[in-house]
Amino acid sequence: MTNFKNTEVGKLEEIGKNYENGKAFLNNLLDLTSCEISISSMPAGIKLPFNHKHKQNEEIYIFLKGEGTMTLDNNVIEVKEGSCVKVLPVAVRTMEAKTDLQYICVQAKTNSLEQFGLGDAELC
Repeated sequence: MTNFKNTEVGKLEEIGKNYENGKAFLNNLLDLTSCEISISSMPAGIKLPFNHKHKQNEEIYIFLKGEGTMTLDNNVIEVKEGSCVKVLPVAVRTMEAKTDLQYICVQAKTNSLEQFGLGDAELC
């Protein structure tokens, strides 16, 4: 057994064609145990057909390409390449792509981060 696992999801612009609902979920591909990460591609004009919220996981959206809107608790915010949005579990959310929109979403249990960066590092 190795101490790492790697995978390929392909080019970002092809994720919409190669994965169900335009999302590559890394949980199963990498056997993640601490968070869920999805890489998504939404074509222009598409709106998620539902609102949703979570029971315990906050989401962090990192927008890589395109423009769109997120509706968060009835507040509409503009998102574009370089936008980063944290959404708490109880916030009701949905999204719409104005242009082809590509983003990464990280889900992790709220208040579970205990250490990060050099605080979790050990020089070898």
